[in-house]
Amino acid sequence: MTKTYGQGATAYQALKGVDLDIAQGDFVAVMGASGSGKSTTMNILGCLDVPSGGEFLFRGHAVDRLDRDQRALLRRKYLGFVFQGFNLLARTTALENVELPLLYRGEPARLRRQAAMAALEKVGLDRWWDHTPAELSGGQQQRVAIARAIVTQPDVLLADEPTGNLDSERSVEIMELLSSLNRDSAITVLMVTHEPDMAQYARTIVRFRDGLVERVEHAHQSGQAVS
Repeated sequence: MTKTYGQGATAYQALKGVDLDIAQGDFVAVMGASGSGKSTTMNILGCLDVPSGGEFLFRGHAVDRLDRDQRALLRRKYLGFVFQGFNLLARTTALENVELPLLYRGEPARLRRQAAMAALEKVGLDRWWDHTPAELSGGQQQRVAIARAIVTQPDVLLADEPTGNLDSERSVEIMELLSSLNRDSAITVLMVTHEPDMAQYARTIVRFRDGLVERVEHAHQSGQAVS
């Protein structure tokens, strides 16, 4: 894939020819300096943007040929998103925050509540369902955000610096949670991180440099990534 922003003399080529294959069920850490192309790639993989050239296939279907509404449907059905900022609604409970994606889908209230409670249970927060974000720690808020991302049972979870606002102990908790979701629920995890310690939880590390994939590293069973 290539991606160019702007035209003529002001054009900026964010991606210069990225060739990347992500296997179903993998846990991928995406790393690279600011401006290396990792965020642009993640936006395309998350169906939030389209490449300027090349092809993006999701389960064999050419996403780059879909219109905006079709990409939105693909996101809604198959993808979940977790951000560095928890993006929770301040005056609503954990349960109501997790219900939101199902509300947008038009699911009945009873089914929304059941699914949201099940998602909160998966992240270990079912007893905190009636707490607002102000009543939760940073790690708990990120767990609510993860529950919101998985309540639709997505195939792929895209996480953008999910531990960026957390201390080291909470970061480990979140990474172990993402690992268990990947292992036990067969969710493919794509995670942008600047932290080498967090990247070691992944089975594949993709390093970007100057709009290209510099190298891809695969982990041994010991957990250490190697080229």
